[in-house]
Amino acid sequence: MGYKVVVAGATGNVGREMLNILAEREFPVDEIAALASRKSLGTEISFGDKTVKTKDLDTFDFAGWDIALFAVGSEATKTYAPKAAAAGCIVIDNSSLYRYDPAVPLIVPEVNADAIMGYKNKNIIANPNCSTAQMVVALKPLHDRARIKRVVVSTYQSVSGAGKEGIDELWDQTKAIYNPTDNVPPKKFSKQIAFNVIPHIDVFLDDGSTKEEWKMVAETKKILDPAIKVTATCVRVPVFVGHSESINIEFEDFLDEHEARDILREAPGIMVIDKREAGGYITPIECVGDYATYISRIRQDSTVDNGISLWCVSDNLRKGAALNAVQIAELLGNRVLKKG
Repeated sequence: MGYKVVVAGATGNVGREMLNILAEREFPVDEIAALASRKSLGTEISFGDKTVKTKDLDTFDFAGWDIALFAVGSEATKTYAPKAAAAGCIVIDNSSLYRYDPAVPLIVPEVNADAIMGYKNKNIIANPNCSTAQMVVALKPLHDRARIKRVVVSTYQSVSGAGKEGIDELWDQTKAIYNPTDNVPPKKFSKQIAFNVIPHIDVFLDDGSTKEEWKMVAETKKILDPAIKVTATCVRVPVFVGHSESINIEFEDFLDEHEARDILREAPGIMVIDKREAGGYITPIECVGDYATYISRIRQDSTVDNGISLWCVSDNLRKGAALNAVQIAELLGNRVLKKG
């Protein structure tokens, strides 16, 4: 016996990945519903070896459905997630709407699986920001060993994190570079993204940080440990898929780089590729389509008493969004619903 699963936002990048990953991981689905806005009604979407047609999110009845994976943005989520939850369907939400609600668990299964039972408060579970998700997967096993005091992270985030419009803008501007008669001014981003980097993701806050940077701080504290100090600089780079992060960690206790490497090799969800030679590390293009969070460039930081630096790369549409949501659904199945 399997589950009745809804994917809301099925025509978007993340929604399509959710359907792909549900099929790839053979999640026990008895019935699937792909929901989209009315303008996309009837669009055909692949689910494994099947094709399903989208239904109207606005009129869909969630009663009798077990799990709903939401990838529709905060505004639509505000309208439809409470309806699904009230109908008895457990919502796993990919937007930022519920991440900072103390009554809603914010889950990365490799990090804080036990928090899953908090779903009972509102029948809603939040999926973290893409850049946070991969970072806390890397931090958790090291924190368990030596207790993290402070994290300094710089992110190099792909345009797919900004949706289809971000991908299209990079593609169109890149083509225009080679055709001087074309002019593609920035629309999705604040400056040209092709052959450029932009130290600005989301809106600016009063303290000079951006909301993306604030998210990494707040979410790391909620998921991993409120005592950890985090400072982030988030940068958009001309990469289609795959977020990269340069992470500097200060621990309470000394942790040798060799032990850190061994710990990460054994940790769930992590693949260590770390050779001190040309090409002995992972770049974003190599992580696309993979489930793992890749760690490279592990080394001691001699400028602090107990410091380690590392490089972290992951497919942001997968671990940063769709995969983590499906892993939460698997966790629900194993610990709560127990049908599959």
